[in-house]
Amino acid sequence: MSRAAYAVKRSLEQGADVGDRQAKDALYEALASVGKALGNGRRAELVDVLAQGERCVEELAGEIGQSVANTSQHLQFLLRAGLVRTRRDGPRVRYSLTSEAVGALWRAMREVAHEHVARVDDLAAGYLGDRSHLVTISREELLARMRAGEVVVLDVRPPAEYAAGHLPDAVNVPPDELGARLADLPAGRPVVAYCRGPLCAYADAAVRALAAAGRPALRLVDGLPEWAAAGLPVVRASA
Repeated sequence: MSRAAYAVKRSLEQGADVGDRQAKDALYEALASVGKALGNGRRAELVDVLAQGERCVEELAGEIGQSVANTSQHLQFLLRAGLVRTRRDGPRVRYSLTSEAVGALWRAMREVAHEHVARVDDLAAGYLGDRSHLVTISREELLARMRAGEVVVLDVRPPAEYAAGHLPDAVNVPPDELGARLADLPAGRPVVAYCRGPLCAYADAAVRALAAAGRPALRLVDGLPEWAAAGLPVVRASA
């Protein structure tokens, strides 16, 4: 054993006392606090919505079907865990994810759940319905077809999310306006709809409505957060 390796070994042995165990416990408890913050369905849904862009508590309450008071409590939990931050906008406080790493953590959690948690796929199907007849398109293929001018891109998220960031040249038709406005989309090209991500039903509804009207339509395989995380072009509010 080299002198350096022996020194490291002795240092580790000498450090293995009660104080160090307590420090290690505290460290891992702090790390686990992130998981605890996301260990609630409503808070996970808040992170999913905030991955689209910042929102005020009233908007978030409407999105997750909770009272403003309950939503505020969940946001405070996320705030204490360091997963969200706030910004004063006149009389309102606006919330956003602290960093892209939080969005990446949420996507990783979602992927692990789909791969390893029993019944998640069945629960997703119960919420989203039968997707077997929906035609999907990858991010790479959509980008190529956008650049060639071959498709109409339809963003079916709420206006606040569209304003925060959207695909280039995307037309925003909010979920509650789908029935009235789909007929106004430019004709002659297939429509590709996208929304918040793979667990969002808005794009599904748009594709089904377009197909029922005889209009070729596809769904982006995931959503804006995944598109942005892949480094693909996004029009941001500050642009």
